[in-house]
Amino acid sequence: MSNLLLITALLPVFGCVSVLLIPSHFKKLCFVIAFLTSCITLEILLYLWTIFDNSTSYFQFFASFNWFFNIFYTIGIDGISLCFLILLALLCPICILVSFNTVHKLLKEYLICFLLLESLLIQVFCVLDIIFFYIFFESVLIPMFLIIGIWGSRERKVRAAYQFFLYTLIGSLLLLVALIFLYFHAGTTDLQVLFYTTFTETQQIILWLAFFSSFAVKIPMVPFHIWLPEAHAEAPTAGSVILAGILLKMGGYGFLRFSLPLFIDASIFFTPFIFCLSIIATLYASLTTLRQVDFKKAIAYSSVAHMSFVTLGIFSYNFQAIEGSILLMLGHGLVSSALFLSVGMLYDRYKTRIIKYYSGLVQIMPLHATFFLFFIFASIAFPGTCNFIGEFLVLLGLFQINSIVCIFAGSGMILSAGYSIWLYQRMFFGTWKEQYLPKLQDISRREFWIFIPLVVCILWLGFYPDLFFQVLHSSVINLLEGFYKISPHI
Repeated sequence: MSNLLLITALLPVFGCVSVLLIPSHFKKLCFVIAFLTSCITLEILLYLWTIFDNSTSYFQFFASFNWFFNIFYTIGIDGISLCFLILLALLCPICILVSFNTVHKLLKEYLICFLLLESLLIQVFCVLDIIFFYIFFESVLIPMFLIIGIWGSRERKVRAAYQFFLYTLIGSLLLLVALIFLYFHAGTTDLQVLFYTTFTETQQIILWLAFFSSFAVKIPMVPFHIWLPEAHAEAPTAGSVILAGILLKMGGYGFLRFSLPLFIDASIFFTPFIFCLSIIATLYASLTTLRQVDFKKAIAYSSVAHMSFVTLGIFSYNFQAIEGSILLMLGHGLVSSALFLSVGMLYDRYKTRIIKYYSGLVQIMPLHATFFLFFIFASIAFPGTCNFIGEFLVLLGLFQINSIVCIFAGSGMILSAGYSIWLYQRMFFGTWKEQYLPKLQDISRREFWIFIPLVVCILWLGFYPDLFFQVLHSSVINLLEGFYKISPHI
């Protein structure tokens, strides 16, 4: 089964090669091969999910190959990794499908970028060597940079691509220095060995800050979020989906996989700092969302607010809160992707993202309005949706640690309901502005079937999240063992 995980990581690369060998004028064939490759990847990961052993916290489907010196290419997954891989594998076919009629130039190259991005992201979530993690973690920037810069929708796309690339690259330079120190300190880059390596208090603080500089930009936390709204505004629809759905989760995954288990003392020391930044992010991003005139930027700023809940849950060192933060990342990946798909479909029809030009859409696109309303309610954590379970568990666990922080975080939910419902009211209710919005087709059959898997997964996570919790329990308990030994009262 270890070979099956390796095949899964490399399968999109084989898809890239297949598409590369096809002449550019066979656009439909390129599209079909890319779509089938992503669907097969999803099927394999679903199969790995069915045979995953929920009772153990050890990494499963383990494989290791010597690269050079004492550095090994090692892969394996636990419950945390598996959840993110399932989310990635679900969103990639949707991204390719939504691009069928929206990408008109260099389709072959576009599909190669997406398949390469999928392969790199799979390895980010399953590689167990910190050097290889850094390589794949940074390599993700290249195809995403091309997707934004070449296939973006407006004139500022090149600027947005460079902003995205430079912010995230510079944020990771300190991480590279920290990884080099870890190699010389421990004599290995194997993560499973580093888990049992001891560091002095000063070393932990410095190394934790180096890791934080990279993960905080990726998640992103205020004030490291500047690149996100611009990247979302200029990216194509599928680019925004993969950016919000997966790339933002790399920061949260990095905190869970590296910062917490490797630097326990430093993580506890910096908890008040994280809480302050997260509360500021919740209030600032929510209030900034209220004043946006571009609906893609509004959804982008709302993502900053939602991801601040994730950091609150992760650094509460509470079983319920950490599981809630992971489920919230999964839910946010589904809901934000659905919202970006919805507004992308509107932009494809009307070629504007300025909210004031939209009004009364429910009269001309009732089916789209229904889906959008469902996703808006999912975004504000309405009971029965995935975000409700995640935010409830985060607040439940956070209240046991710090009730004051919990109250401030709860205010973010109120603001979330305010800006989300107001956005829907401005765009879909009111008088139909016929001079700006000619009566065009409601969502097509293809767009309808793009929405259906997202609706099903949002409701599934909302009504029956236990299948994911069964996968997560052992891994989260193993993650918290070190904290319980240091601070039994946590």
